[in-house]
Amino acid sequence: MKFYNTLTKTKEEFVPLEEGKVKMYVCGPTVYNLIHIGNARPMIVFDTLRRYMLYKGFDVNYVSNFTDVDDKIINKANEEGVSSEEISTRYIAECKKDMEAMNIMPATTHPLATQEIGGMIEMIQELIDKGYAYEVNGTVYFRTRKFDEYGKLSHKNLDDLRSGNRDIKVTGEDQKEDPLDFVLWKPKKEGEPSWASPWSDGRPGWHIECSVMSKRYLGTTIDIHGGGEDLIFPHHENEIAQSECASGVPFARYWLHNAFLKVNGDKMSKSLGNFFTVREICEEYDPQVLRYFTLTAHYRSPLNFSREIMESSKNALERILTGAEALRETAAKGGEMSDAEKEKLPKLSEIRAKFEAAMEDDINTADAIAAVFELVKLGNTEVKDGCSGAFAAEMLAELDELCGILGLKTERAKEDLDAQVEAMIAERQAARKAKDFAKADAIRAQLLEMGIILEDTREGVKWKKA
Repeated sequence: MKFYNTLTKTKEEFVPLEEGKVKMYVCGPTVYNLIHIGNARPMIVFDTLRRYMLYKGFDVNYVSNFTDVDDKIINKANEEGVSSEEISTRYIAECKKDMEAMNIMPATTHPLATQEIGGMIEMIQELIDKGYAYEVNGTVYFRTRKFDEYGKLSHKNLDDLRSGNRDIKVTGEDQKEDPLDFVLWKPKKEGEPSWASPWSDGRPGWHIECSVMSKRYLGTTIDIHGGGEDLIFPHHENEIAQSECASGVPFARYWLHNAFLKVNGDKMSKSLGNFFTVREICEEYDPQVLRYFTLTAHYRSPLNFSREIMESSKNALERILTGAEALRETAAKGGEMSDAEKEKLPKLSEIRAKFEAAMEDDINTADAIAAVFELVKLGNTEVKDGCSGAFAAEMLAELDELCGILGLKTERAKEDLDAQVEAMIAERQAARKAKDFAKADAIRAQLLEMGIILEDTREGVKWKKA
């Protein structure tokens, strides 16, 4: 299994710290609103990686945090006249609903930053004691230049950063020893949540949170650290600096980053009017369509969201579901496998080998999906009238497992099917009313492919499963 390691800028063979076990940390969202489709990409990508590792027999300890103390949370709380805790609690619950809808497995641990303040104070004190951090008027800063390897993940040079990147400097810069030093602890302002510390009543900086939560739940050195490419600098760079200066050992061995998601070719932003939450998209499409869409591109490639691409993803997923339904119906008929059918079984192993090769080549889900469609096509051509239920069942089990690794369900929930059929019938009725009989016939044919038979009666259109 090989991954592209951002740290070394090469594709490397994955060798876990401990045989048979994987320690993985993935940065989670800041919970001040409903998650957007950009948040969904790393969630789906790293959930899929986790699923594949479980399939390969690894014991995966998967940690993904919720940042529940942050300026955006405080601002939202002030706008609504409620506490920061009320905001974060509300949106953690909403985030978990969206994750469940997208079939994202709950993490082994979902730590909250506010529940790990004690550990953050301990690590900050350790950094001060070792000379890597200093306090000024209640604020604690990290001495960036004290860590010789600073910039090794983002491949940035400190002097270039200082001269060319004013945007990374923060307020209070005049009291810092160096403009590039970053905050580990800051004093509270009026109306903000705070915790007591040796330096001031205040709260931690963002970067220290992940270092501490990773250490507590996974240990000082972990196998994989994941997240979006926007986190490489400064967040992940600062995590490395803090963690390695405190522990004296490497923080993470493999750094995996997914590329940005764009909307109609542009960066998603509220000002452009192209900002979509997962909840909004899932009101229009099944959450499985969003998951499928996310996996159609390699995780390190930019992903472009558009209605046209979502429609294409919906249709492609429909082909998988229809193929699975046909196999399920034939499997239910029973009957032992013939010798001729047994001779076709090695083809299933060949397709599985292609799927595994794709996944082990830096999580190439696009090629893995191609293998799934090869299996669907095989089912459509080989499972016909007279085919044994045992052969169909073997093919269905293969399809179920490969799709399951991708987090894709091969069976529609009954309520989802009912709603879809009713919507298509309504569309057919509208077409008939408009005398667009070609469209009406096409919809009827599509329903028949799904195993749905229509009956036009005096009471209206009724339907049943074939």
